[in-house]
This record gives sequence, C-alpha cells and structure tokens, in this order.
Amino acid sequence: MADGDYRPRIADQELDQRLETSGAVLIEGPKACGKTATARRRAASEVLLDVDAAARAAIEVDPGLILDGDPPRLIDEWQLEPVLWNHVRRAVDERGAPGQFILAGSAVPADDEARHSGAGRFGRLRMRPMSLFESGLSDGAISFAHLMAGEAAGAPDRGVELAEVTEAIVRGGWPALQGVTVDAAGVGVADYLEEIARTDIEQVDGVARDPTRVRRLITSLARNVATNVSVATLGADTAGGEVAVKPHTVGEYLSALERLFVVENQPAWRPHLRSRSRLRGAPKRHFVDPSLAAAGIGADPSALLRDLNLLGFLFESLVVRDLRIYAQGRRGEVGHYRDNKGLEVDAIVECPDRWGAFEVKLGGERPIEEAANSLLKLAAEIDTAKSGQPAVLAVIVARGYGYVRADGVQVVPITSLGP
Repeated sequence: MADGDYRPRIADQELDQRLETSGAVLIEGPKACGKTATARRRAASEVLLDVDAAARAAIEVDPGLILDGDPPRLIDEWQLEPVLWNHVRRAVDERGAPGQFILAGSAVPADDEARHSGAGRFGRLRMRPMSLFESGLSDGAISFAHLMAGEAAGAPDRGVELAEVTEAIVRGGWPALQGVTVDAAGVGVADYLEEIARTDIEQVDGVARDPTRVRRLITSLARNVATNVSVATLGADTAGGEVAVKPHTVGEYLSALERLFVVENQPAWRPHLRSRSRLRGAPKRHFVDPSLAAAGIGADPSALLRDLNLLGFLFESLVVRDLRIYAQGRRGEVGHYRDNKGLEVDAIVECPDRWGAFEVKLGGERPIEEAANSLLKLAAEIDTAKSGQPAVLAVIVARGYGYVRADGVQVVPITSLGP
C-alpha cells in the first residue's frame, strides 16, 4: 500500500525490525505525525476504525471479525475499540508467527483491568513528527550514531539562515504541512491545538474538561517550554485570574495531554557523581513538536526572530525532538542534568551501553564557549567508574560549521545532524 508522496521515515526500519520479531506491532504517537502512512507501507490489509462505522459495528457483534485479512493487517486508531487488544493478543498466540498485525493509535486508552499484558506478543514503536533530517532541512552529514560511537565529525557551512530554522520550528515536523506556506502551516497547527482543547482531550478518557482552561494550560506550557515550570505556576495560569486550579487537577490535565502524545516531558538524568552535589529531579516540559509551542503563544517566524530568548527555548525543544528520534533506534532516552550548584546541561542521551551530553545554543562564539565549559564541568562531576566516560560532548547550534574544538567538545549544526 505505497504512497507516491511518502517521505521516508527513520521509523520505517524500526517497524521492519519489530515485524520480524513480534506478532503485533503497536505504533503510538500524536495525530498527523505519519503513523498510518508508515504502517501502510508494510500492511497487506487494513481497517480504519476512525472512518469505518461498519467495522466498529462489527466489533460489537464479534471483535474477531475485523482481524481477518492478509498479514500484516493494519488496525488504525485501535484505541477507539480497546476490546480489540485481547483479541489481537489471542490471535497472535494462535497463529504463532511474527508480523501478523500493526496497531496504530493516537491516544492511550483508559486503564482496563481486563486488558492483558502484551509482553512477548507486541512490539512498541513510538512515532513523532519528522526530524529536520526527515523533512529535508538537515543533510545528515554528521551522524548521531557515529557521535555516540565516539567518533569526531565535521561538516561544511551549508549556508542555512536562522530564518529557515525558525520557519521549521513554526511549521513543525507534520508531514501534511511540509508543502504549504509557513503562514498556512501556522494556522494548521493552531487548529490542531483547538481540536485538542475542544474534543480530543475529553475523548481520551471520557472526562469532560473546560476547553478554556485547556487552552490556558497549553498557552502556559508554550510560554514555559523547555523549562522546569512548576505545577503551581501552570495552575495559576490555567485559572486565568480566578481561584488557582488545584495541583492534582493540573496533573490530570497534563496526564491527558501526555496520553494524547501532545506533551512529552524530559526527565532528569541521575548519574553517579564524584562530588556531593544534589541532583534536581523536576522534568523539563516540552510539546512533542516545537510548532505546538509556537502556535500556543501565537508566534510567527518574524516574532520569534525579534525575541531571540524565546526562540532559543523553542530551538532547544526542536533539538530535543530530533535527539529523541535519532536516539530511539539505539534504545536511547533523552534526559537533562541540573544540580543544586547551578550546573545545567540541556540534553543527556543515555543508551544501554553509553551516554552523551549536549548543550543547545542558537550560535555565537561566547554562547558556544559557555556551553562547552558546562559540558566539561559535567564530565568532571560524573563518577566515570560507575557511569562510564561520555561518548560525546557536543554543542548543537542552529547553523554554520560542524567541527571539533581543541578541548574535544564538538560543535554540531542541527542542519547537519542526522541518524
């Protein structure tokens, strides 16, 4: 089921690998990130539950009816009929062969004690909007995999302007928005957020929520993207001048946004330290794509270029998105470091056998120097006998040359970074 307009995704290979080893593969991610198109590249048959009313009616009679079809069979938006989980699991057991089903979902369904574990039957694949390499702004001259292997890398200045990177932030990595103007893309992302506030957040668990408060929470998250903003601050912003929203209520709102894969926090990294520094455990808050933050505060490229401080936070969020995409194939997680002595590092990629540290700056000699110093201080803090030596210390910038400094810290333009 090939699509002539399909843009190759890093997840393509990950899906192929899981289909070879798992009876069913669950692809999860936000709406419009490309899950269905990716699944269709490998599926031999399909049922689309969000548009096929007849299929949903059949499920009420006998859920097994919609499992018949050539494998791999795609069941799209499966979470609309969570009862299917156990039936797919049973079919996988009975068939005893890998690659039978692909389930795609844009929300995590409500907890159900009757839903059995998928361990040993289901492989999981997380999809996000496209990285800059997938959308074409990065040429991938510097490989993330090579960096994590400890290799030094360089790249020429490709002549990409900061304005182009800023437009990529506002447009986002949504496949359907790559061919439209940046203004049209901004409208599309704003409409996406409105649909979340009005409809999607209620559908995720059936709990009615005030769309106005959801919008305020989204705006507060957008203003504080890539920071450790507290639940108390988010609650005050969500109240909009009224009585502050209780922390547990804010937590429920945030949980719903996470289950829609719209919000994806960046946890704190907890390595072994040489010193007595105390680690801070609050996560950094991000949307799954920086375009959602830009739309949440109504910022277009020209507004962001007038406010480089704000642009820096959104650029950091873009870099975290891309690092997550590149790290996933190595079973890597992206965290951050912050201690009580004021040392902070924007992104730590931890893989099963190694780790690397990354600072994020728009560019400029002085910011790069400061970022490199932070990375070197971090390396000195870590008890490498227990946590290992860093595979890479790098400053990721918006554009320019890729090179290795005399102190060993690498400078990597995001427009040259690829898998």
